[in-house]
Amino acid sequence: MTLDLALESILSFRMDTELQIGEVAKRAGVSIDTLRYYERLKLLPRPRRSSGGFRLFASEHIERVQFIKQAQDLGFSLDEIKGLLTTGGADECRKVRDLLQRKLAELDDRLKAMKGFRRVLARHLSACEAELEGHGNSACCPVLPVTDKSGHLHQL
Repeated sequence: MTLDLALESILSFRMDTELQIGEVAKRAGVSIDTLRYYERLKLLPRPRRSSGGFRLFASEHIERVQFIKQAQDLGFSLDEIKGLLTTGGADECRKVRDLLQRKLAELDDRLKAMKGFRRVLARHLSACEAELEGHGNSACCPVLPVTDKSGHLHQL
């Protein structure tokens, strides 16, 4: 292998593993501004720069951005996420553990509320189906409130 071919091979490999900001944003499903914002908040390690000054990100940056977005979707603030991404000793580990316990409890509460609301919706669906089956085109929706002659709202 000639020196030129070896260099070309190395550069080709590096180009596949080092991505510019637009490609990282596209693969991670965020905007370029979001990546810059995460970088300013130190949620992302600073990428190395090309000789032309372009940011060159590694594939690990994409995984990290996807983790950040998923954590946000689950209700973590960016400050909380920053704490999760911080490496440290036992004190940091305890803080992360406590945060995760709180978030799991919050998720459990949300799941419980969602299950309760699902039961309400299922009851409303059953009531609608029974009304339609029993009265056909003259059915009155049992879910929507109706106004009586005096203007008061009532549930059927």
